[in-house]
Amino acid sequence: MPLKKSKADKSSKSKQADSAAAQSLRGVSNWKEAGEWLRARGIEDIECITPDLAGVARGKMMLTSKFNASTSLALPNAVFRHTISGEYPDESGGFRYDARDSDLKLVPDLSTLAIVPWEEDPTAQVICDVVDIDGEMTTYTPRNVLRRVVSLYESKGWKPVVAPEIEFYLVAMNEDPDYPLQPPKGRSGRTILGGQGYSIAGVNEFDELIDDIYAFSEKQGLEIDTLIHEEGPAQLEINLSHGDPLQLADQVLMFKRTIREAALKHGIYATFMAKPLQGQAGSAMHIHQSVVDAKTGRNIFSDPDGSESDLFRHFIGGMQRYVPNALVMMAPYVNSYRRLTPGMSSPVNTAWGYDNRTTAFRIPVSGPAARRVENRLPGSDANPYLALAASLACGYLGMVNEIQPTPHSEGTVNEGAIDLPRGLLEAVALLEAEPSLAGCLSAEFVGMYAGLKRGEFETFMQVISPWEREFLLLNV
Repeated sequence: MPLKKSKADKSSKSKQADSAAAQSLRGVSNWKEAGEWLRARGIEDIECITPDLAGVARGKMMLTSKFNASTSLALPNAVFRHTISGEYPDESGGFRYDARDSDLKLVPDLSTLAIVPWEEDPTAQVICDVVDIDGEMTTYTPRNVLRRVVSLYESKGWKPVVAPEIEFYLVAMNEDPDYPLQPPKGRSGRTILGGQGYSIAGVNEFDELIDDIYAFSEKQGLEIDTLIHEEGPAQLEINLSHGDPLQLADQVLMFKRTIREAALKHGIYATFMAKPLQGQAGSAMHIHQSVVDAKTGRNIFSDPDGSESDLFRHFIGGMQRYVPNALVMMAPYVNSYRRLTPGMSSPVNTAWGYDNRTTAFRIPVSGPAARRVENRLPGSDANPYLALAASLACGYLGMVNEIQPTPHSEGTVNEGAIDLPRGLLEAVALLEAEPSLAGCLSAEFVGMYAGLKRGEFETFMQVISPWEREFLLLNV
C-alpha cells in the first residue's frame, strides 16, 4: 500500500532505529536487565497495565524505585466483570460474580517494557499477565485466552502468524454525545471529504499528527509497515508487520493508545468505533493469518510443490463454519453491526475468494511461502486479543476437523441479504451455542463474556435514539 513520499522516506530511514528499539525491548528478559533499562532512561514512573475484556488498559501506576521482582500488584477480579459503560450486569447463563471479590495479581511481561512518549515526566509502561491468588493463569482474561488458542497450535507442531490492519477515524472534538460526530479540519483549514482512498493529499492534511504517531511509535519500538488514507473522511489505516499473535495483539493495544494520544495533542479525537459516521464506511481490523511448521518454518498452507495444501482449505472451511458463532468477539458492540451492512465496503456473509475484497475471507495474491487468509470481518472496536483468539480458533477447528470450504466466490458478494448475525444478542447466543469454541477459548471465558455483552445491550436499550424521536414522536 502506498505511503506519502515523506512518510515513506521517514519509514525507510527509521527502520533501523525502530528495529533496534524493538530488539532492545525483546532483550529485557529479567529484573536485572529491566532495572538497568529503567535507570538508563531516567524513568520515574511506570504504568503496569493489562487489557480488560473490552481491550481497555487497566492497571496501576507506581514509582520506578518500587518496581522489582518482589512487588505485588493486585487488581480486584471485578475489573473483568463490568461493561464498557462501567456497570455490573446481572448474573445470567455462565456469568457469575466471585462472592469473595478476591484479588488477581499482575505479573509484568518484561519483554513489553517501553517508554510512554506522550508523558511529560519520564514514564514507562509494561503489559502484565493476570494470575489468581494461587499463581495460576486466569482462563478469562484476554491475554490468557489468546495464549490458550496459540497453545492449541503448538500442540500440533504449528505456529500461527498474523498481521493486523487497523482502520480509524479522526473526528472533531465533541463533548455532547447527542450530536453526530464530524470530520476535523486539516491543515488547509477545510474539513476533509470522503472518497479519499489512498489519497496522498488526504494524508498531508494531518501531516503533523502523523509525524507524532511515527515519533511516538518509534520511541516505543512499534513498527508501522504502511499508512494510508481510507475511503471515509479523515479515515486512516495503519498496517503492522506480521509476527507472533500475542506480540501483535500487544502492539495493537499500544498503537490504539498512541494514536489517541497523538490526536489529542492536536485537539481532535481518534476513534476506533466500528461505525462512527452515518453514511460512511466503517472501520475494520483486517487480520492476515498463516500457519507455519514450528520446526522448519515452512508455511503449511502450501504443499512442497507450491500448491494449496489440504490444511489451507480446511482452515478456510473452519472460518466459514465457526466465525458466525465467534462473531461477537470480532463485532463486540451494538454499533459493530451497523458496519456489517451492504453498500458499506464490508462483508455480509462468509464467502471467500482470491483477491476479492467483497468476501469475508480474502486470499491475497502471494507466493507459496506467503500464502495466507485475510479475515475482513473484525471491526477496529474489537479487543485485539479476543479477535485474534476467535479467528485463529475457527481456523484451528477447521484444520483438526478437516472441514471443506464452499467453492470460492468470483463476483461481488457483499450486496443483498446479510448472512451473519444482525445484532449483539443473536451473536451472543451463537457463541454460547457452540461447544467447540468453548473448548478452545474456555467455558469460563465464554460465560463471562456473554454475560457482559447481554449487560451492555440492556444499557443500550435504556437510551432513546434520534431515529425514535424523529419517526415515532408524532406518528404513532
